[in-house]
Amino acid sequence: MQITEKQLAQVNDRIKALIKSNSFYGKKLEEAGITEVNSYEEFLKLPFSEKKDLRDAYPLGLMTAPEEEIVRIHSSSGTTGTPVIIPYTQKDVDDWSEMFRRCYEVAGITNMDRIHITPGYGLWTAGIGFQLGCEKLGAMAIPMGPGNTDKQLEMMQSLKSTVLCSTSSYALLLAEEIEKRGIKDKIHLKKGVIGSERWSEKMRRNISEKLGIELYDIYGLTEIYGPGIGINCEHNTGMHIWDDYLYLEIIDPVTGQPVPDGEEGEIVITTLVKEGAPLIRYRTHDLSRIIPGKCPCGRSYPRIDTIKGRTDDMMKIKGVNVFPSQIEEILGQFEEISSEYQIRISHLDGKDTMRIYVETNGSVDFAGLAKRIAEKVKSSIGFTPLVKVVEIGVLPRSMKKTARVIDERYD
Repeated sequence: MQITEKQLAQVNDRIKALIKSNSFYGKKLEEAGITEVNSYEEFLKLPFSEKKDLRDAYPLGLMTAPEEEIVRIHSSSGTTGTPVIIPYTQKDVDDWSEMFRRCYEVAGITNMDRIHITPGYGLWTAGIGFQLGCEKLGAMAIPMGPGNTDKQLEMMQSLKSTVLCSTSSYALLLAEEIEKRGIKDKIHLKKGVIGSERWSEKMRRNISEKLGIELYDIYGLTEIYGPGIGINCEHNTGMHIWDDYLYLEIIDPVTGQPVPDGEEGEIVITTLVKEGAPLIRYRTHDLSRIIPGKCPCGRSYPRIDTIKGRTDDMMKIKGVNVFPSQIEEILGQFEEISSEYQIRISHLDGKDTMRIYVETNGSVDFAGLAKRIAEKVKSSIGFTPLVKVVEIGVLPRSMKKTARVIDERYD
């Protein structure tokens, strides 16, 4: 996707701000001798920024606006290392709320909706992002946060929530609880805005059917505002990305070179107007593709496909490179099993072993099903996993994100 003249001017404005502030990334640009870019070719020579750079800038090395203009910080969880701290100016907060408002609007949500918000609040960008957009839209925010399913369902019924905002894992947990308690007729949900983790088409169908609602994928990451930088429309032909705030590239994750529209690769994002912590050519490690052509909805914003996974999701088993999405796709072909699964990888007796746990109901031949799934994985990917079939509800459900791949080789 070629960069426009306006976007180039916005990039140059951010480069100047970064260098002037002597921020972490400003120093990096100065060292590379880059003070501006005048063409797409020059833009491609800009160095990438990585999560490691952001961690190295801890705590406030990314701060580009003067401190008196910083009104908030958000942070990544830091579960895999030093947390990343992102400062926001008031304009950044306002821009984020406007992008999120658009997301709700694209999903057909209005100021007459009651939006039930279950993602976490605090340093994480999720809950507060969903709330910002809701308030900007003028809808009623119900800021529940995660957990306490009994209370969630009680409020959902009492307040007649019409929109559910959650991770796909928690949406499934709520859907199963509503079904189990037989209270679907007391629930008024019409739509779900789901983000924060990749989810399969089978899981989407499962949640949609159990709750009887339309589902929308929302995209975002803490480093780039948070959730709300893109969403799919009613045609479900990819997520529209707000390119007046962001410039998006898809690159080959190995060579770092851009790939043609339509080809899968790693998402790289440049923030065009962000003040608190602008990022240039930030490697997200999310895998997707730009969908060529115009969307049937008529919106001109570029679209990316559903997130297929992450470059760092790849598992190497018996010399074969495997992504969880490949296993997910195979499991999606078996109608007898639920959308939940778990992959465990171990190193036993000098060799790697993959165990796949799936759920089904008691009327199915567990041994026969396990054999058919193992054969399908073998024919599609090239090695035979151990498949264990369990009753529906045995695999863990989560109020946040569900860990579906557990690599025990390095424990």
